[in-house]
Amino acid sequence: MTDRLEQLQKLHAADPNDADLPYMIALDYAKAGDTALALEWLDKTIALNAHYHYAYFQKAKLLDEDGEGADALAVLGDGIKMATEAGDAKALGELQELRTMIQD
Repeated sequence: MTDRLEQLQKLHAADPNDADLPYMIALDYAKAGDTALALEWLDKTIALNAHYHYAYFQKAKLLDEDGEGADALAVLGDGIKMATEAGDAKALGELQELRTMIQD
């Protein structure tokens, strides 16, 4: 485990309701090539904040890279719904763009 990852996990233990921390932990695991743990932490992020649009984006990206295109599209559908509800045009556009790339 890297020093950064260890520090993020300590911060998360101190403030388990901060959705940014599990998101950052997930990205570190993804960077290290541990897709399973990255997905687990992205799920924690979404559980803490269902409108954390970039968690959907990263989860779908990882699933697609892992050959799970149908699951990735389902995750994107959820993210698109949440971005639409929140009125977040930037996140919506990025989620839709990823969906188009995966569908092609």
